[in-house]
Amino acid sequence: MIFKSFDGKDIFVREWTEVKDPKAVVQIVHGMTEHSERYDAFAKFLNERGYIVVADDHRGHGYTDRDTLGYCDGNMFFDTERDEGMLTDFYQKTFTGLKYFIFGFSYGSFLTQRYLSDFGMKVDGAILGGSNYKKDFEVYLGSFVSHLKGAKKPAKLIEKLSFGAYSKQFEDGQWLSNDPDNNKMYAEDPLSGYTCSCRFYRDFFKGLKSLYTKKYIQGLPKDLPLLLVSGEKDPVGDMGEGVKKLYKFYTERAGMENVSIVLFENGRHEFLNERENRETKWGMILNFLEENTL
Repeated sequence: MIFKSFDGKDIFVREWTEVKDPKAVVQIVHGMTEHSERYDAFAKFLNERGYIVVADDHRGHGYTDRDTLGYCDGNMFFDTERDEGMLTDFYQKTFTGLKYFIFGFSYGSFLTQRYLSDFGMKVDGAILGGSNYKKDFEVYLGSFVSHLKGAKKPAKLIEKLSFGAYSKQFEDGQWLSNDPDNNKMYAEDPLSGYTCSCRFYRDFFKGLKSLYTKKYIQGLPKDLPLLLVSGEKDPVGDMGEGVKKLYKFYTERAGMENVSIVLFENGRHEFLNERENRETKWGMILNFLEENTL
């Protein structure tokens, strides 16, 4: 489906709607340098259990911008977050009366963190997967480095400083997941694994700077059910420590009343795509949805 957003931009949206007696909708917000189709197996798992699933390809990603992967005019972070809010409105009108959840993964989890303050009152629950509490020197350093070259230039130095550093933390060099087949599929996917532009990172770091402020906290719905879920060996979440900081922020500083945290043993970044303990991992997310669908 092609969704026309606030600025006339055509956003590609994938729908998994073949559900008998649907009870809720799950909107997936995918990660950096990937796309919605990578969630096909998980979406079908949810379909079989009564959940309609929708997911867009973000600006600069997938079929939305397949000819300019990693780059899009405008503000790639805030414009994408606004897309997500509009998609929520659209699908809530399309599937009237159903509970509605948002699930952001990796880069998508940071978009969803921002979404929670701006649009969190629209949904019945939220999941942040592969996330972190990003308020540190890396954000300001990354912002500086992203301005060293033109907006459309590939941000190879930032990629080296981030993904390169992640790889060094594992003997096999595979920070993405502990599943060789998943890593191979990602590496061979023409719509995944490219280098994002300096424009992307400028907007991303600006978006991160907007989180965790007094204004941000004021917008958060304090009673919203929120699940933080990650692999305990995910370098994006600082091997679980960043996820714990995020939990502490939402529960202590932000005063949110219904926040839970799960760290999967031995799980790396893409815990969702790892075959090891898949029933447990997918089941944990399903349990959260079920508990908040009643």
